[in-house]
Amino acid sequence: MKIALLQLNPIVGDLVGNAQMIEKAVQQAASLGADLAITSELALLGYPPRDLLLYPDFVHRATQRLGQLADSLRESIPLVVGTVQPNPAPEGRALFNGAAWLEAGEIRHWIHKSLLPTYDVFDEDRYFEPAQQREPIRFRGRQLGFSICEDVWNDRDFWQHRRYKMDPIEEMSAAGADVLINLSASPFSVGKQTLRVKMLSALARKHHLSVVYVNQVGGNDDLIFDGASFVLDPAGEVIAQAPAFQPDVVCVDLEQPAPPSLPAIWPTSTPAELFQALVLGTRDYVFKCGFRQVLLGLSGGIDSAVTAVIAVEALGSANVLGVLMPSPYSSPSSLTDAQALAEALGIPTYTLPIAPMMQAFEQVLAQPLAGFPPDITEENLQSRIRGTTLMALSNKLGHMLLTTGNKSELAVGYCTIYGDMSGGLAVISDVPKTQVYQLAEWINRHQQVIPTSTLTKPPSAELRPDQRDSDSLPAYEVLDAILSRHIEQHQSHDQLVAAGFDTETVQKVLRLVKIAEFKRHQAAPGLRVTDRAFGTGWRMPIARR
Repeated sequence: MKIALLQLNPIVGDLVGNAQMIEKAVQQAASLGADLAITSELALLGYPPRDLLLYPDFVHRATQRLGQLADSLRESIPLVVGTVQPNPAPEGRALFNGAAWLEAGEIRHWIHKSLLPTYDVFDEDRYFEPAQQREPIRFRGRQLGFSICEDVWNDRDFWQHRRYKMDPIEEMSAAGADVLINLSASPFSVGKQTLRVKMLSALARKHHLSVVYVNQVGGNDDLIFDGASFVLDPAGEVIAQAPAFQPDVVCVDLEQPAPPSLPAIWPTSTPAELFQALVLGTRDYVFKCGFRQVLLGLSGGIDSAVTAVIAVEALGSANVLGVLMPSPYSSPSSLTDAQALAEALGIPTYTLPIAPMMQAFEQVLAQPLAGFPPDITEENLQSRIRGTTLMALSNKLGHMLLTTGNKSELAVGYCTIYGDMSGGLAVISDVPKTQVYQLAEWINRHQQVIPTSTLTKPPSAELRPDQRDSDSLPAYEVLDAILSRHIEQHQSHDQLVAAGFDTETVQKVLRLVKIAEFKRHQAAPGLRVTDRAFGTGWRMPIARR
């Protein structure tokens, strides 16, 4: 039996466009000799649809579009497509997260998701009712056991602590399934693909069944989906795979043996993996929001440099505008570094000195601020002048503004709200500063794109004379280590001190993380690349003690 994995990039809510994309992929699968085609989770709607699911009209139109898709594929091979099904029962959630088996113009079978995650970026119990039964579907002499995403993440022998009491895969295997098919929309994070393969290989060996894993690809809001779908034989060996970070249709004969080797589909290093994810997330966010061009401030620093390289890779140099906004405190090298970067990338630039605007603000505020010594107020004004200038260009030119702050800065509030935080997308807001440097070095691995002085000079916001980030923050190596343990591993003050970090440093960092919460609630959406990002999965109260 030949199964086609439809690794597609849907747009959330675009029922017509998604249906057309699925239909075209099924036709391609049929031409490859497939007997059955499988999409990813909720492929007809795009994942995650979030509160679109609360609108009955949207659900009704999705149901209509499903019927039209079934009719258009009447003469083609069967398709199992991720979609929603209204719950007819008078109690429970209004919908099932499901998959419809379309064949000969009809819906022959329904599959429902059993395990509904509510952690991190997921909130499926808000919308869906869990599956009531789990039975294999017989097709071409095989027993196909269907599951949806989270259903495979609860094996008692793989996880030390399970989130759910029941295991739908155990039930499916006990019912006679010899092929496990999983429709997924599993978001990217660094290192996750290795975990997926290891986990599903263990399932294949444990239950002695083939595993077909179909993952969504593309960026939707803050989430990036890396695709990298694959098929395992009962020994847990990979027999076929789809590329990472791009759509594809892969047809697999389940009877074929594992090949002696497969082409590498996954980036060979963490920076390479991270870069490809950020490029995909940036491109899709910009395009799916209806933009074609972007702009960003070029400071001569490493954050704006890395962001600019990602933007050019995602959109092309002609579609990226760099804006240099020197102040009286900007060093000459910062300006020359920004210009050198723009030349290396081939992007157009504007140079707009902000000194006249700084003077105008000083004059307007002279009376109410008389008697107060200069402090962070004047520093933030510079950042807000730049933010306002960039937003004016964004409005007039129709370019999306990219913000350039990293995760370390966002964590401790080392950023100016309504200033350098202004924009439509925070490209590297989930990338710690130390990893930004690693990305920059990887970008320069073959030729110098980012100027060497950008990598070697001490980081500085350049908002006052001789300013350095180290004036306000611990060394980034120390800061990032504390932040990783606190934010991603949930370690407390006492645990951090016990791990060897200085008490005063820990107290300072944790205080900064806490008081910056109001800024993060107003930040631009950022691309999620770690297991714990600020954004939809971060639900910390602002007013707290």
